[in-house]
Amino acid sequence: MSGGSSRLRIAILTHSTNPRGGVVHALALADALAHLGHRPVVHAPDPAGKGFFRRGVAATRSVPASPVSGDVVALVEARIADYVRHFEDVANRQYDVFHAQDGISGNALATLKQRGLIQRYVRTVHHIDAFKDERLCELDRRSIVHADSLFVVSRFWQEHLKAEMSRSAMLVGNGVDTGRYSPIAGAGDQALRARLGLRAGPILLSIGGVEQRKNTLGILEAFRQVYAVHRSAQLVIAGGASLLDHGLYRQQFEARLRDAGLPAGAVIETGPLIDADMPSLFRLADVLLFPSLREGFGLAVLEEMASGVPAVVSHIAPFTEYLGPDDAAWCDPHHAGSIADAALSALAEPLRSRLIANGARVARHHDWSRTATAHMATYQDMREVHYA
Repeated sequence: MSGGSSRLRIAILTHSTNPRGGVVHALALADALAHLGHRPVVHAPDPAGKGFFRRGVAATRSVPASPVSGDVVALVEARIADYVRHFEDVANRQYDVFHAQDGISGNALATLKQRGLIQRYVRTVHHIDAFKDERLCELDRRSIVHADSLFVVSRFWQEHLKAEMSRSAMLVGNGVDTGRYSPIAGAGDQALRARLGLRAGPILLSIGGVEQRKNTLGILEAFRQVYAVHRSAQLVIAGGASLLDHGLYRQQFEARLRDAGLPAGAVIETGPLIDADMPSLFRLADVLLFPSLREGFGLAVLEEMASGVPAVVSHIAPFTEYLGPDDAAWCDPHHAGSIADAALSALAEPLRSRLIANGARVARHHDWSRTATAHMATYQDMREVHYA
């Protein structure tokens, strides 16, 4: 495109329509960009044709996705090919900026760029997974090294990219909608409590499903220790929609759960919940357990803090970047006893009230408008001069 219009048409590409952190970021960023007067469209492969888990201000586009049989590598390569086929049609390339949020969409844009169908693209690196399959590692690296510019949500990954790939990246951070996530009780709170079978509590909440990176085995063992003190405690493990195969880790989790000696109903797995339930779920919790072993940022921490609930987090970056010593209950994620001690401290006064007040302050500091604005200079530099 030529001309000087400041209203950008931005194609934001993510890997899934499901509620994962990077997808949440993409949708919230798009809404903030729309509020700034731009025209973003969030894309994702959509094999079920159900659309995105959340409706917002910005437009979304479901990319036709082919059926896949095989391993994760076959799935990833199929989704890259789905994206390439979609954007081969010039009618689908009428954008000023192409912005990938992950390795799948980044590889598709790298291919389109190599074929001369687009001139450049940008990619957000939320985090880099430690894939066991070398092919997946190669694909993720390709999506980064061929990008014309990079965004990151934390200094930790900014420094990692510089050290490991000699790539500079713009730090854009994350945000939270404090109107949507708040301590004020909602009409659906008690209905969700009844539907999930929640009792008096305390309720310990884990977000992200059963996954090694989320440290679910450590969470389960920590909960077992908390349960020894609070016999009415319940652990809620919510979410879990993922393209990656966590089958072996789940088998380990199920074996540990069987051996934990916990009564029926003490541990509740919700699976993916509808988006409308999430503010209620956060409010119903008494503490968030987020002792991740590796994280891009940890959006759920901001959402829980905005909901008036303290968080237990790993004493590692990126949490140490945006949380102060008194903002969260810190733990060593490699020791279940440390996680349990942090949870018990967050449940007791006077620390609990202090964490809630400090958490609310942290949440107010992070807004999506600031995140969107941080993208703008790079977007202007990456603007397509004309359409191929």
